[in-house]
Amino acid sequence: MKYEVIDTDVLVVGAGGAGCRAAIEASNHNVQVMVITKDILGKAHTVMAEGGINAALGNSDPRDSWESHGYDTVSGGAWLNDQELVEILVKHAPERVLELEEFGALFSRTPDGKIAQRPFGKQSFPRACYAADRSGHEIMVTLVDEMRRRDIEVHDEVYATSLLTDGSAIAGVTALDIRRGNFRVYRAKATIMAAGGAGRIYEITTNAQADVGSGYAMAYKAGAELVDMEQYQFHPTGVAFPESARGMLVTEGVRGEGGILLNKFGERFMKRYHPDMMELAGRDQVSRAIATEILEGRGTEHGAVYLDVSFLPSSLIEEVLPTMLHDFLDFGVDIRNEPMEVTPTAHHYMGGIKINAKCETNLKGLYAAGEVAGGVHGGNRLGGNALADNLVFGAIAGESAAAHALSNGMPRLDRKQIEAEYERVFAPLERRDGVRQSQLKRRLAKLMWDKVGIFRNGQDMRSALDEIVLMRTKDEPRIFTENKSTRYNMELVGALEISDMLLVSEILTRAALMREESRGAHYRTDFPKPNHEKWFVNIYVKRDGGEMKLYTKPVVITRWKPPWMEKSS
Repeated sequence: MKYEVIDTDVLVVGAGGAGCRAAIEASNHNVQVMVITKDILGKAHTVMAEGGINAALGNSDPRDSWESHGYDTVSGGAWLNDQELVEILVKHAPERVLELEEFGALFSRTPDGKIAQRPFGKQSFPRACYAADRSGHEIMVTLVDEMRRRDIEVHDEVYATSLLTDGSAIAGVTALDIRRGNFRVYRAKATIMAAGGAGRIYEITTNAQADVGSGYAMAYKAGAELVDMEQYQFHPTGVAFPESARGMLVTEGVRGEGGILLNKFGERFMKRYHPDMMELAGRDQVSRAIATEILEGRGTEHGAVYLDVSFLPSSLIEEVLPTMLHDFLDFGVDIRNEPMEVTPTAHHYMGGIKINAKCETNLKGLYAAGEVAGGVHGGNRLGGNALADNLVFGAIAGESAAAHALSNGMPRLDRKQIEAEYERVFAPLERRDGVRQSQLKRRLAKLMWDKVGIFRNGQDMRSALDEIVLMRTKDEPRIFTENKSTRYNMELVGALEISDMLLVSEILTRAALMREESRGAHYRTDFPKPNHEKWFVNIYVKRDGGEMKLYTKPVVITRWKPPWMEKSS
């Protein structure tokens, strides 16, 4: 068994918006910072965010405020949000956006030169600051440039496989160097988990290929507490046709600029579901409305509905939706003259690693930020809040981790842990036959889409859980690779990914079975209404004695009271 040990003060796992912002912040505090990423720097899923970043700047409407932003976030999140985290998000978001400008970000402007803001779903005022429809790309380019300016060390194409522990504290991670095929141990005084989401557990998704849920899996196996893991968001508008692009994001900015949804009969159907907010209702609400239209036979031949902006001035479309225009022209559709076909697509995990106001987890030395962290978004994330979440909590995680590193020594490494992980990582190379990881991935993604998707019920989810457990116990131990090299062996990477995907899918399904009501993005046809008396709680998941334990805690109200509580008082 050969491996190298690499030491650093602060280790950041993931190089998306949250990971990059965490590294930048930690570098301000006289500590050594190192970032590892399974992709290459700048290729994170954050670049695929298009529509905007929320901040109550009041440039489009001076009545906007952090209080209003907070209320929209909590009410849009079905009141499951951690309100302390929400308050931090909405108070700090304006500062983080203006800081991006100082780093060099170029936002779209109002006629008087201020940062332009567009309306997004479930928001009281237009507050999504945007760079045309390339907002995430602009933010990532800016953060990467800032990291390079600071000479922050980045290790590309390194797949973190597990968290190492020193007693009850985190000691760093084990990792596979994809490029060279080497096994590595990264030892750190403080570790920041910013590994992104898990959209690839679903058949149709906006997410990048790398988003397989590794951060959740690593944290769970190390004993971290996870929260709201039943709450997975399906974006209302993904590309429906051509098949090769199915699921690709069609930004909420399209609807923010006035786009309307039509069924195959040309009917603007949102008036049946949410006549007050129409196309700018919550993402969970619009997704269910579109899915209902399709299921009841009012969808297009491609299993979709129409999203139309052709009535808008062509010059406006060219200015504020250039990416959408270009993408659909590649598909043979000119959105200036004809509608797009869209369908719901798996998009964002609201659940994740439980953090406090300092981004601390229940494990000493482990911090989390971005999509991998839970609590901020509750049962449904508002469009524009993810980029704000990345920057606000990325900065906090970086500061907290640096402070921890300055006051703690280097942890000890447990050779037995390293040996066990080494054997697990390379085991598929030793097998001569068995199961292919690609087959398991396709099987799991279809299973999750069909049985633990937008509409759920107990019977389907129990069936899905049985199959997931079977795959974990019977198929996963039999995964083999035809390629026996360790260098750039994407079969081996896939084998590690499906292990993480199966674990996250089991956690999600068990939590969804436990919540016997409909709330936020979690909609059960066998329990179609919210049950405030029994289920106004957060569901937690934790590994305890080798078993998966699920338990509940009442939602804590610190500032914003739900309407049913207002009525009762």
